[in-house]
Amino acid sequence: MYPNNNGGANYGSQSQWTTGLFDCCDDSSSCMLTCCCPCVSFGRNAEIIDKGNASCGSAGLIYYLLCCCASLYSCSYRSKLRQEYSLPEEPCNDCCVHYFCATCALCQEHRELKNRGFDPAIGWAANAEKTNKNGKTPPFVMPSMDR
Repeated sequence: MYPNNNGGANYGSQSQWTTGLFDCCDDSSSCMLTCCCPCVSFGRNAEIIDKGNASCGSAGLIYYLLCCCASLYSCSYRSKLRQEYSLPEEPCNDCCVHYFCATCALCQEHRELKNRGFDPAIGWAANAEKTNKNGKTPPFVMPSMDR
């Protein structure tokens, strides 16, 4: 479970997005990065949303390689983020949001992670370490199976 704004965990109660879909200018650096290089912005978000199971580089590369179909890939991460925080599917379903407003969606997801205590720019491991230093226990991540 991710920490919420109050330092506790959000366990299933319906909550709201901390910023709107079109509030891109609220975080101008994230907006510029997403406009110029959406694969980096997506990769950073995906690493945090996937709790370190996907690296920024690999998720960003997949997003880049999918080109026209990237919204089908990225909308699944929006769905994961919404499920983690019990966020409403607004203003329409996740695939439509990413298909028609990919830049706005990526910026909103970045702001959401930042507002909930994460810094997508430093990656999952650094966020977990930062959380642990603040006296909180980082979320447990199941190790992946190795051959």
